[in-house]
Amino acid sequence: MSNSLDGLQFPNPSQKQKPSTSKAGREIIAEALASVDHSASQKAAAEKNWRKQYPQYFKALVEHGIQNSQKPLEIAEAGLNKAHHTFEFFRNGQKHLLKDVMQLEAQPLYTVKLKGESEAAPDWYVPYHGQKLQGEALLAQIQKWQDNGIIEPSHADALREAASHPEWFDLSDRTMVLFGAASEAGPLTWLSKWKANIVALDLPNSRVWSKILDTVQQGNATLYAPSAEAIPQNTETAILKEKLGANLLTQIPEIAQWLVQNEHQLDLAAIAYLDGEKHVRVSMAMDAIMQYVSAQKADTSLMYMCTPTDVYAVPEEVIHASADKFTQRSKAQQLISTGISALSRQHFFKQNLHSVIQSENGQKYGIADCLVVEQGPNYALAKRIQQWRATLARQNGQRVSINIAPSTTTYSVTKNPLLKAAFNGASLFDVEAFKPETTNAIMAALWIHDLRNPQSAANPEVELQHPLELMMKGANHGGLWRVAYLARTALPFAAVYGFAADKLPLNKVLAKLKK
Repeated sequence: MSNSLDGLQFPNPSQKQKPSTSKAGREIIAEALASVDHSASQKAAAEKNWRKQYPQYFKALVEHGIQNSQKPLEIAEAGLNKAHHTFEFFRNGQKHLLKDVMQLEAQPLYTVKLKGESEAAPDWYVPYHGQKLQGEALLAQIQKWQDNGIIEPSHADALREAASHPEWFDLSDRTMVLFGAASEAGPLTWLSKWKANIVALDLPNSRVWSKILDTVQQGNATLYAPSAEAIPQNTETAILKEKLGANLLTQIPEIAQWLVQNEHQLDLAAIAYLDGEKHVRVSMAMDAIMQYVSAQKADTSLMYMCTPTDVYAVPEEVIHASADKFTQRSKAQQLISTGISALSRQHFFKQNLHSVIQSENGQKYGIADCLVVEQGPNYALAKRIQQWRATLARQNGQRVSINIAPSTTTYSVTKNPLLKAAFNGASLFDVEAFKPETTNAIMAALWIHDLRNPQSAANPEVELQHPLELMMKGANHGGLWRVAYLARTALPFAAVYGFAADKLPLNKVLAKLKK
């Protein structure tokens, strides 16, 4: 193994040029399944085409998790334990397992403080189709989203609560840690307007820090940023942007120690995103740090944003709504979908799963399988790691805000031509893709709701009937949970429509299909 390796890596026992991310992913999911279904675990471990077949195993995790309240915890614990024993951390030519990384000597990080220049009072609105929605206009739009099945009732209720409590948005009493602070889908812009104490973690990169510094300076918040060297507090911004930052993949013990030394209660937000296999690695890095900080500072809260293109346990009512949508399709929709399905040998336009599963708690739940194969098993694993930690942390008494954010036309999504086109055509199936500025405003407010509202599902003192209900509450899936078809089998047609919509006036065709 070359000593040039640094930081958190997938295991590479055969010392290939590139490690097998599929092998590691298979083993982690197989271990998680082993705690509830030995046969499914063996099948996952032996899967030859993980890249295409992974959705069935992620779905199996949810199917088994629904059955009783203990199984999701067993799955999460087994999966996370395997992951922390799988990933490796390299420093100075030495290899360590991730589970042992906090025992390494950490070089100190220094803190730079910067106050925003605005005196404006905290304010919240939702940018939407060129408008700034507040008051009655915002409440009307929330109701419209709910009526159209774009958001779940619990999400609508949370937004209404936020709108009725403007005092919640004065965050001068909160210290909020953003892993991946410059993330396009993150809440930095809003926290900078709400007097928050923002601990920003992002790569040492002048472009990244120029964005962070400019955003904070225009607002009324206070920024705390890491630096590898002591910097005078009055240093100019032009110099600061070259000096600030820490790398989540290579400075795990340093970041963890730096956060533990903070005297305030911390709200940790895992919003960092990287492409491909790096997304798994950065999710594991955040998990290691958040686990360590939580152990040292018991009042720490956690925040995650889920993707709608995943597989979830959902309330029974959602399944009935999807079934109704299938039976109530227009004649034109039935003709087109049936024809295309037959021509593709049932590869396209498969009917969504409308069965329900009885849980030991007496409730019935369904499964919303919205996994998109094109996003890949690494993306699914990265997000599953976050769900696992959220589930365990709340069970152990931590406040955990974890909400499904809508499909959003961020650069990281739209640079994939298929996904971009599919979102352009999503309205064909009553699915809405949100612009980043709308998602940012909604999800930032939901985080504040989860921190401020004692009745929020984030509060561990609020009793849930099942641990998986934590991901059901507050969901904004853009309509994906309630579509008539298995999402990934409708995606190709949505993409075709989206490609065509860029070139042709198809609104009239769409209107006819919906009649």
